Amino acid sequence: MILLKELRLYRIMGAVIDLAGKTNAVRLVQQAGLPCKEAFYAYDENDLNGNHAAKAIGFSPEQVFKTLVARGAKTGIHVFCIPVCFELDLKKAARAIGDKNVEMVSVKELLGLTGYIRGGCSPVGMKKLYPTHFEETAQLFDEIAVSAGARGHQMIVPPDGLVSLVNGDYYDLIQ
Repeated sequence: MILLKELRLYRIMGAVIDLAGKTNAVRLVQQAGLPCKEAFYAYDENDLNGNHAAKAIGFSPEQVFKTLVARGAKTGIHVFCIPVCFELDLKKAARAIGDKNVEMVSVKELLGLTGYIRGGCSPVGMKKLYPTHFEETAQLFDEIAVSAGARGHQMIVPPDGLVSLVNGDYYDLIQ
């Protein structure tokens, strides 16, 4: 019990959440001078649906973005951030990156490529700065939520600042 208190871990709806520690993604956003709020929520490892995260933090699903990693046939690894309530249109994604086709990387590859696990993949702080593309509807909001680099942890940031931080761009990417 003392260990939990010292680490400032809290049990929220059955999940243990560390409210004290900052992830690398949050640190990098703050070091860049971007306004950043954090939101924590309980998650179910068997259901990592982004709509649950949106509901838990009180945002519309259109304003909460999931981070997807895909591989272009010629252009290699790319990161796509789209609202949690939509699917990535692989044909639009391929056009956006100037490739003939794009396929999602396997979950097994995700950690090795990005340093993140499924359900906690952030566009900020990956092992390598991959080309990153955001769904253009992000520009409609003053702030969007993206993973802070851990399951059950979102960071709320201005989209233009986030896109600039990761040297990203905007495209129509959703079905």
